Amino acid sequence: MKEKVLDLINELSPELNELSLEIYNNPELGYEEHKACALHTSLLKKYGFTVQENFSGVATGFKAEYKSQKEGITVAYMAEYDALPGIGHGCGHNLLGTVSTGAGIILKEIVDEIGGTVVVFGTPAEETSGAKVTYVANHEFDNVDVAMMAHPGSEYTKSGSSLALEPVQFEFFGKTAHAAASPEKGINALDAAIQTFNSINALREHFKSDSRVHGVILDGGKAANIVPDYTKSQFYVRSTSKTYNMELLEKVKNCARGAALATGCELKITKYEFNYDNMVTNQALSDTFNKSIYDVAGIVMKEPSKSTGSIDAGQVSQVCPAIHPYFDITNDPSIAGHTREMASATLTDYAKEQMKNTIAALVLTAAEVMENKELYEKIRKEFESTEK
Repeated sequence: MKEKVLDLINELSPELNELSLEIYNNPELGYEEHKACALHTSLLKKYGFTVQENFSGVATGFKAEYKSQKEGITVAYMAEYDALPGIGHGCGHNLLGTVSTGAGIILKEIVDEIGGTVVVFGTPAEETSGAKVTYVANHEFDNVDVAMMAHPGSEYTKSGSSLALEPVQFEFFGKTAHAAASPEKGINALDAAIQTFNSINALREHFKSDSRVHGVILDGGKAANIVPDYTKSQFYVRSTSKTYNMELLEKVKNCARGAALATGCELKITKYEFNYDNMVTNQALSDTFNKSIYDVAGIVMKEPSKSTGSIDAGQVSQVCPAIHPYFDITNDPSIAGHTREMASATLTDYAKEQMKNTIAALVLTAAEVMENKELYEKIRKEFESTEK
C-alpha cells in the first residue's frame, strides 16, 4: 500500500506544485478566494470528484466527494487557501490546501479497494471568520467519521489543542454635555468603557491561568470638552475548554453590565465575529498519523506546544474525531508563521518534499482507519468520551 501511495503522489506532484504556485502568486483574502477555489475544484473534478461549489452558502467554499462502490466510513480533508493582508501566504495556506486536495485525490485512487467515501472541504477565511464554523452550524460535518488536515510550519508537531474563542462587543450609550460648563448634565460612555476594562483587570486574579481576555476601544469620544455619549469596545475571551470559556464570557459581560449601572449608560452587547471552539485532538487518530509519517519518512513528530491561539478546526473537532498536526517546510525552526519568510518557504524544494511525505501520511492514516474496524471504534469511543 505504501509504495503504491508514494508512486501515485509522485505522478500527481507536478500538478500539485502548480496548484500551490498559482495560489501563491494570486493571494486572496478570506471570502475573496475565487481563483483559489476554482483551481482546487478544477483539479478535483479532473480526478473524478463530484463538486458542490458555493457550498453551504459560502461563495468561495466547496465540497468535493467521491463514493466508492463498497460500504465504509467517510474521511474528510479540510483545505484552506486564504492569504494574509500585505504578506500573502505567510501562513502557508497555498500549500495547506494543496496537501488536503492532494490527499483526497490519492485516497480516491485507492478507496475502491478499501470501501468508503472521500470528501475534500474547501474552507475559506480561516484567518478571519472561518467557514468551518458555518459548515458545522449547517451540519455539513454530521456524516463525517474522521476529519484531518495538516498545517505548514517550521517543525513537525503532533496535533494539539487550541483555545476556545468568544468575541464580544460592548457599546455604551450616554448623553453629551459640555465637559467643563455642565458636566452634571452628561452621562459618560467613556467612563463606562474604562470601568469595563478596569473590572476585567480586577477579575484576572480569578481566571484560570490559561485563559485570556484582551480588548480595544474602537470609539472613545470625539473631543475632550464633550462628555462622550457613545463608545464601542471589542474583546476576545479565550480558554482551553468551550464550557469554561462560556462561564468566563458571562463574567466579562457582567463587568460591562456593572459599568453601565455605575455610570447610568445604556449597554448593547453583540458578537462581532464568529466564535471558535477549542481544538480537541483525537489521540488515537493522532497516534495513527504519527506512526504513518514515521513509516513514510522516518519523521518523529514533536510534542505540541501549549497553544494560546484559536483555529476554526476546533469547531470540527467538537462534532467528529479530528486532527490538525503541523509539518515542517522550512528546515529552520527560527522562521515564524505569518511572515514573508514563511510564504517564501512554501516554494522551496524542501517544502515540496515534505508536502509529499505529509500527503502520504494523511492517506495511509485514512486507509488504516477505513480498513481497521477496531481502530475506528477506538477513535469513535475516545471522541464520545472526551470532554469538549
